[in-house]
Amino acid sequence: MKRSTYLSLILILGSLTALGPFTIDMYLPGFPAIAEDLGVDVERVGLTLSSYFIGICAGQLLYGPLLDRFGRKNPLYIGLLLYIAASVGCAFATSLDGLVWLRFFQAVGSCAATVAAMAMVRDLFPVHENAKVFALLMLVVGASPMVAPTVGGYVTSAIGWHSVFTILAVMGALMLLACIFWLPDSFRPDTSLSLKPAPIIRNFWSVWKEPQFYTYALTGAVSFSALFTYVSGSPKVFMQVFQLSDKAYGWVFAALSVGFIGSSQVNTLVLKRYSSEQILPVALSVMSVAALVFVWGSGAGWLGLWGTIGTLAVLLCCLGFVNPNTAALSLAPFARNAGTASALMGALQMGAGALASVFVSLFKENTAFPMAACMAVAALLSLLILAVGRTVIASRKTAQS
Repeated sequence: MKRSTYLSLILILGSLTALGPFTIDMYLPGFPAIAEDLGVDVERVGLTLSSYFIGICAGQLLYGPLLDRFGRKNPLYIGLLLYIAASVGCAFATSLDGLVWLRFFQAVGSCAATVAAMAMVRDLFPVHENAKVFALLMLVVGASPMVAPTVGGYVTSAIGWHSVFTILAVMGALMLLACIFWLPDSFRPDTSLSLKPAPIIRNFWSVWKEPQFYTYALTGAVSFSALFTYVSGSPKVFMQVFQLSDKAYGWVFAALSVGFIGSSQVNTLVLKRYSSEQILPVALSVMSVAALVFVWGSGAGWLGLWGTIGTLAVLLCCLGFVNPNTAALSLAPFARNAGTASALMGALQMGAGALASVFVSLFKENTAFPMAACMAVAALLSLLILAVGRTVIASRKTAQS
């Protein structure tokens, strides 16, 4: 593959993967403005985030079989068209209920981009390079939390939160054009796959029962729910607890994202010397310790603004190591049904994220403690899943030998 082709593929696939996160991050600074405009509490605006996560979870299960049956590009086109239409609808929303539903459909559209991009990594690149490719995608994805909330804060202040969704609709249209003209066909449709419910369920089950898949997919999903807890809880923590403006919150959010991006790129360098299996337990152990410090410090009230920012930076750095490695290890056993495996992995991630965001929004406590507690549970539980799952994988290999 030519270097120019390689870089263009990374840019397009990274942009597709970043569409969902960008759609989440860009409107976060507008939470107080949305609440005031629609006459609801800020906590209730969090329902638009939860419905988005639920939409992605459901949509990925839908697109997985479609991507394997009809190829990668046609389902991707349909998803992007739905995303554009829902984004336009959000721009004209006049009620919270309407916005919640439109965000759901916006998510269903955006997740086609995510699932297709993940599957195409497995299609286009050798298996042993997948972790490095995913880390490069994270470089593009990482621009989202750096740019999106900052831009969203200024757009909201200048011309209102509705305009954020107009910008997202334009972005969706540009991505659709890029996919039509510059994204290659990477997969020959498998016409033997049935779209009837029973065969689809059997196909998902054949993926799920692979120990390497459920070990690393669950580890990645549960640990990644800490990120969604942060995304859902940070507007309240920084703008209400610590009284930051929407613009200042955007800059803090962007600064914290540097750790997430940087660590995912450091992970690429570390992979030259250590395997993904060696990196994961170390990253999750450090993440668990940092999460426990966060719980203790926020509960005792001694962390403050800068202590909270510093602890979150460590947690996000750890996630930068965890995410690309769990993704690569989850998809490694699959070639024929990589779309289904990618969809199931993404659904697990977003399902865990939806539960975490709903749970953290239930707390009315005006501190960072609820967010810290949810992140600690995610870190410790993912470490436990990894330990148990690797034991099962080792036992199976021993039995087979």
